[in-house]
Amino acid sequence: MTIPGLIAPGALAPAAVVPVGLRVIGLDLSITSTGVCRPNGSTFAIKTRAKEGPRRLIHIRSVVEAELAEHRPDLAVIEDLPTKMPASALKSIGCLHGVVQCALLDAGVPWAYVAPATLKKYAADHGNADKRRMADAAYLADGAEFPGDLNARGEGGDQCDAWWLRAAGHDALGVPLFSMPQAQRDRLTKVTWPAEILQRYLAGSPR
Repeated sequence: MTIPGLIAPGALAPAAVVPVGLRVIGLDLSITSTGVCRPNGSTFAIKTRAKEGPRRLIHIRSVVEAELAEHRPDLAVIEDLPTKMPASALKSIGCLHGVVQCALLDAGVPWAYVAPATLKKYAADHGNADKRRMADAAYLADGAEFPGDLNARGEGGDQCDAWWLRAAGHDALGVPLFSMPQAQRDRLTKVTWPAEILQRYLAGSPR
């Protein structure tokens, strides 16, 4: 299977081997369904219900804290807020980003934000790629699949986005998880990555 703007699996040389100790967690934050990609590549979603109100923040924070404690990532990569968002939605997602940042600070984990369009251009070579195309790109890149991540209308994709965020972190550190066109990797130069992490891994001396 091929998709315009993408390459078939195996079309490029194998990617570099991930160094021992490198751990990146991907977080696609949503008040209803936060996508998480653990450093080992497994994904899941933190689901909440509207009737729980602000207590949803506590639940999401607690799960994120547990993941940080168990997997001890070196870097968290988070999808940034869309450029346009209703004020009502902005309040809740802004609060969520705040509590997650607090969890990361408490755990001593630096983070980077990747704009939605940048992530789509990196993953699927298209800034307006829909959820289905992002999932297809993950399958073509590394055979990754996310059962139940998309509904019948093609909505969702939180786990897939988190998976791509983790991959973006590895690429930025110079240790990609799989082969990608260089033009798509270059999209990540728009991201502000934590200086201490870049120095550690790009210098070839992982912790």
